[in-house]
Amino acid sequence: MSDIETFKEIKEILISQKYAQEDIALIEKAYKFAKKLHDGQFRVSGEPYIIHPCEVAKILVGLEVDTHTLIAAFLHDILEDTDTKPETIEELFGTDVLNLVQGVTKLGKLQFKSKEERQAENFRRLFIAMANDIRVIFLKLADRLHNMRTLNFMEEAKQKKIAGETLEIFAPLANRLGIYKIKAELEDLSLKYLEPDKYYEIAQLVAQTKADREETVNLLIDKISQDVKKSGINAQITGRAKHYYSIYAKMKRQNITFNDLYDITAVRVIVDTVRECYEVLGLIHSQFKPIPGRFKDYIAMPKGNMYQSLHTSVIGPRSKPLEVQIRTWKMHQIAEYGVAAHWRYKEKGSQKADNASDLKFSWMHKLVEYDKEMKNAEDYVKSVKIDLFSDQVFAFTPGGDVLDLPKDATPVDFSYRIHSDVGHKTVGALVNGRIVPLNTKLKNGDIVEILTSKTPAPRLDWLTFVVTKQASQKIKQWFKKNNREEHVKLGKSNLEHELTKAVFDEYIKNGEFDKVAKQMNYQSAEDLFAAVGYGETTGNKVLNKLKKPVDKKPEDAFHSSTRKGSKKDIEGLEDLMYSFAMCCSPIPGEPIVGVVTRSKGVSVHRADCKTLETIPPERLMQIKWAGVNTNKTYNTTIRIETAEKLGLLKDVISAVSDNNTNIVNANIKTKNHVGIIEIGLELDNIDTLKKVIACIQSLPDVYSVKRIQTSSSMLKKNLPQKSSKGFRQKRHDNNKNKDK
Repeated sequence: MSDIETFKEIKEILISQKYAQEDIALIEKAYKFAKKLHDGQFRVSGEPYIIHPCEVAKILVGLEVDTHTLIAAFLHDILEDTDTKPETIEELFGTDVLNLVQGVTKLGKLQFKSKEERQAENFRRLFIAMANDIRVIFLKLADRLHNMRTLNFMEEAKQKKIAGETLEIFAPLANRLGIYKIKAELEDLSLKYLEPDKYYEIAQLVAQTKADREETVNLLIDKISQDVKKSGINAQITGRAKHYYSIYAKMKRQNITFNDLYDITAVRVIVDTVRECYEVLGLIHSQFKPIPGRFKDYIAMPKGNMYQSLHTSVIGPRSKPLEVQIRTWKMHQIAEYGVAAHWRYKEKGSQKADNASDLKFSWMHKLVEYDKEMKNAEDYVKSVKIDLFSDQVFAFTPGGDVLDLPKDATPVDFSYRIHSDVGHKTVGALVNGRIVPLNTKLKNGDIVEILTSKTPAPRLDWLTFVVTKQASQKIKQWFKKNNREEHVKLGKSNLEHELTKAVFDEYIKNGEFDKVAKQMNYQSAEDLFAAVGYGETTGNKVLNKLKKPVDKKPEDAFHSSTRKGSKKDIEGLEDLMYSFAMCCSPIPGEPIVGVVTRSKGVSVHRADCKTLETIPPERLMQIKWAGVNTNKTYNTTIRIETAEKLGLLKDVISAVSDNNTNIVNANIKTKNHVGIIEIGLELDNIDTLKKVIACIQSLPDVYSVKRIQTSSSMLKKNLPQKSSKGFRQKRHDNNKNKDK
C-alpha cells in the first residue's frame, strides 16, 4: 500500500473518531512536511521511507491517541535522518510536538566506548522521556511494532538482535502499560525470529486442531448465550485463541507438550456492568463444573497494568477443559489498549491522569529515581529490566496498599520499596501476622509488616538475598557513607584471609593494591578496602586483578565446614581443625571445653554442656577464648515466656535490634495462655547476650528469659542430615558436631 493510500485510510478513521477538522488539517500538514523531507530516502525493503511514519501513525490511530502524538508519529525520524533543526519543528508544530519527537530520537554524534553502551544510553533517555510524558512510549512502541513487521528484510544477525531487544524491553513495557494488542504481536514476531522452528511448529499445531477446538467452544458459547438471554443480560460472547508466544512460554515454563495444554482457546464474555460479570460467572458454574484453583478475580484485585476480568476454567462440552473470561466493555477497552484507553489529555495535548491512574502507574516515577542512583546507562537499563519488567509479585502493606515487586523479592526489598529510611531501619518482618526471616521470598497476596528500630542499621549480608537493584544500591550507598574505618578494616581482613597475612603485607609493601584500585576506578587502596568491606566489590574481583595468583590450601577456603585454629580465635587449638557444638552453641566470653572426635577434629562445647557428662575424660581438652573478634558472630537460642499481649513481639524484636544483634530465626506458640517465643540470635560474645536478655527481661509482661540447652537425645532426633559449608556453624545447618 502506498503512503497516499495509507494516509487516506488514516484520515477516514480520524473522521469516524470525530477529530476536529482543524486537527485533521494539522496532521495532514505534518504528513506532507515529512514526505517532503524524506523524499529520496528508502528503507532496506526498497520502499519509500515515508511509508514507515505513515504505518506508525496508523498503529497509533488504532490506540486513539491525541493530535500531537499523531503529528509526532509523522515527524519522529526527521531530526535523526534529515538536516531539519529542532527550531523548525517548534515553529511549525509547537513545543509539545518537539518534545515528543526529541523523546524518541536516538543519540546522534556523542562518542561511546561500544555499541552496547550507546544502546543502553538510548534506552535510558527513552525511559526518562517516558516518565515525563507517557505518549513518548506510545510512539516508540508503534515505531518498534512496524519495524518488527518488516524485519524479514534485515540480515539474520540483526533480526535476532532486534527481536531479542524487543522481547526484553518493548514487549514487557507494553505489558506493563496494559497494551495487550501490541504486546502480543511483538512477542509473536520476536519468537518468529529467535526460535523460528518453535514458532512454525506451534503455528502448524494450532491450525491442525482449530476445527475441533472451535466446535467445542461454539457448543459452550451456545449454552452460555441461552442462559444469559433468559436472565435478561445483554452480552457479547466470542472465542479467541492464545497467541503463539504465550503458548510457547507456557509449554516451556511448565515443561509440557502442546497436547497437554487445555486453554489454547478461551471464551470471552463482555457485559455492561460489574454486577452482571458475577451473575454470568454464577450461571456458568451452575452449568459446567469449575476446575479447582483456576478461578481468579482480577475485578476485585486488578493487575498492576489496570487489567480487570474474572477468569475461570470449567469442564466444558465433550468433557474438555476451557477457560472463560468475563469483563465489562470498559474493562475490555483497557485490556486491549491499557493506559492508552485510560489516559486523559489536556486541551493542548499534554498528559493528564486522574488519581487512580497516577497510583496505578506510580512505577514510572521510579524510572527517574533509578536515573539519579545509577552510575551508568548499562546499570540503569539492567535495573529497569529486573525491577520493573520481570515477573511480578503483589504484596500488601498492613494499610491495604499494594506494592509490586519482582519475583523472589524479600521483606527487605519490600521495605526499601516503601522508602530507603524504612529499609535502613528494618530489623524484622511479619508476613501474614507471623514473624519470618528477612530472606523469605514473598508470594502474591502476602500482607507484610516491617518492624523497624529507632536508628538505621542495615546489614551487609542483605546483599546476598535482595533481588531489587533499588534495595541493593541503597544498602551499598549507606555503607559507603557510614563507618568507613570499620569497612576499611573489614575489607583488609577479608583480603588477608584470602591471601594469607604474609602475601597481603607483601602486596601492600609493593603498592599492588594501589595499582588495582586505579584499575577499578578507586582513588586509593584505602578506598578499595572500604569497597570490599561494604560489599560494593568482592575480594575475588580484587584477587583477579593482582599480578601473581596465590595458591590456597583447601583448609583456608572461606566456605569450610570447620575452622582451623589460630591464636586469634581459641587458645589450645593451634593448627587443629575444630567446629562448634550446636547442642550448646558456645560464644566468646564463657568457659569452654574441647572434645576430640573421631573424624571432625575438636568439637567446642560450653563447660556446662549436659552432653559432657557422657564423654570420657581422656577425650577432653583444656581450651579458652583468645579474645573477642568483632568480625565473627556466633549463634545461640533464647526462650522467652510472656503474657498474651498484642504488640509484645515488636517490643522484643526492638530490644534485640537495639543491641545490634541479628535474629536468625524465630518460633512463636502459646501454651496454657502463656506466650512462648524462641529466637535464634547471631552475636559476638557473652556480654552482648547478657545485655539482650536483660533488655528483654525489663519489658512489661515478660515472665522469663533463658538460654536454651538442647539435650543430646533431642539433638540426635531433630538434626538434619546435611552439614553446613558456611564460614561459621549455623544452628540449623549442622549435625556433625555430635561427639563421637
